[in-house]
Amino acid sequence: MKPKGYLFDYGGTIDTNGCHWGRMLWHGYERRHMPVSESQFRAAYVYAERTLGKTPIIQTDYTFRQTLAIKLRIEFEYLQDKGIVGSGNFNLASEQCAILDDVYGRVKEITARNREVLLKLKERAPLVLVSNFYGNLNVVLDEMGLNGIFKTVVESAVVGVRKPDPAIYKLGTEALGLPPEDILAVGDSFEKDIVPAKNIGLHTAWIKGEQWDDTAHDEQLPDIIISSLDELL
Repeated sequence: MKPKGYLFDYGGTIDTNGCHWGRMLWHGYERRHMPVSESQFRAAYVYAERTLGKTPIIQTDYTFRQTLAIKLRIEFEYLQDKGIVGSGNFNLASEQCAILDDVYGRVKEITARNREVLLKLKERAPLVLVSNFYGNLNVVLDEMGLNGIFKTVVESAVVGVRKPDPAIYKLGTEALGLPPEDILAVGDSFEKDIVPAKNIGLHTAWIKGEQWDDTAHDEQLPDIIISSLDELL
């Protein structure tokens, strides 16, 4: 199948090459030898994600670096409140900044490589972004050098519908102005990207990286499984 248009997920796809963001952050904790177990980190990560999901903390003009700093701050506050960190001979603010610099730098590198892939794909067919995000995605795209690549950005906080609701993929399909069978949807989440995209008749590419858990998925469902975006070229 030669796509006449592409629908791309953003977080976990373009910026981490399929590595779940929880895992991405956990590895940052590991590299700093934080005195936190993986299960304790997972609880802090889920708490931060739920907090950001129900409270409009992220503003529309926030960069990704600012967004990531806020996530880490909420995680650290949770870990402090639970008495998991706060004692010992290290500076929490310093550690938080070190993890931020580390993870942000890695994301910038991955995104820069994927930018080149996206530019080549754009020469073949139009690209639309379909993402669960906080309302600041266009600022993030500009920050990451991705502005101008996508024909349209369909962002959950703006359109009022979130994955896994297939309606957000219908909006992306309408933005391309193509029938579903001519479109390839690319995403890292099996439940939030692949399943809803297939439900409306799109072809799908699952970028399968490091997953959040060991949940088994029907790998016959996606049309192709890739480990990096350059496999689409």
